[in-house]
Amino acid sequence: METNKTVQENKQPKQSGGLQFTRDNFMWMIIGAVVIAVGMMLMSGGASTNASVFDKTEVYSFRRITLAPIVILLGFGIEVFAILKKPKAKPE
Repeated sequence: METNKTVQENKQPKQSGGLQFTRDNFMWMIIGAVVIAVGMMLMSGGASTNASVFDKTEVYSFRRITLAPIVILLGFGIEVFAILKKPKAKPE
């Protein structure tokens, strides 16, 4: 009977403790955050030369409507990759 008990105790998963993310994960997270910030800067615009005139070409430009959202989505994709990336196996 004792052998069954010890076998069951040994089957419990080991808890490694510590952080689940490695240095690589944090590096990719920082890269993703920088890419998202660049996308936000691309989406924002400068001041208009004349505040009383609405300029469609400036507001609805390719940079603000197409490029910036693509860059932001790329940044979020990098963040997902950083979270799901598993650490490399250590050679023993």
